[in-house]
Amino acid sequence: MTRHCQNCGEPWTLDGQPGRGEVCMKCRADLRVCLNCIHYDPHVAQQCRERRAEPVLEKAAGNFCEYFDFVRRNWTPKNETNKRESAAREQLKKLLGD
Repeated sequence: MTRHCQNCGEPWTLDGQPGRGEVCMKCRADLRVCLNCIHYDPHVAQQCRERRAEPVLEKAAGNFCEYFDFVRRNWTPKNETNKRESAAREQLKKLLGD
C-alpha cells in the first residue's frame, strides 16, 4: 500500500500531506485532490464520507479541503479499474450497430 498519484501511479515519497500547489513529478497532475483522499467514496452523497467538508465539484482538481488525508492504496491503472463498464459499453455498441 502506497500513497501515489491517482492519475499515473507515481509514488509520493515525501513525509506529510501534499500542499494545495503540489503536483505529480511524472504527469503534473494535482495531488491534493478528492480522488487521492481517504474520505473519497463515489457511492455516498457529494462523494465524500467526511460530513463536515465543504462540497467540491471537481474531484480531480486541487482544493483547500482541511480534512484531506492522503490515502494509502495499491495502484491499478485506469484502463483496468472498470472492466464491467467496458463490457457493457461494448454490448451497447453491438446492440446499436456501431
